[in-house]
Amino acid sequence: MKELSEIFQREIKANGNVMISVTKVNVTTDMSYARVYLSIFGPAQDEKKKVVAEVNGMSKGLRKMLGDRVRHQLRIIPELQFFEDDSLDYIENIDHLLKD
Repeated sequence: MKELSEIFQREIKANGNVMISVTKVNVTTDMSYARVYLSIFGPAQDEKKKVVAEVNGMSKGLRKMLGDRVRHQLRIIPELQFFEDDSLDYIENIDHLLKD
């Protein structure tokens, strides 16, 4: 999770005023797949889905970057699947409902 966060902050330059952070990573027990949840700040809701699709399109390159960073720590570098983490939107919605 830490290495992926650094890759997004330092290596990947997003379009416009978009900030991407890694909120959670779930790895299968055999280390073959990793579900990476991204929190995307800046664009409208429909734009967030486009950003996630773009990141999924770059998953092989991101996997290579991750492998270069952790090759001495892990034998298997998992395949990466990216998803939008909407928990902050959910919390914001609950706060809004409670205020009314």
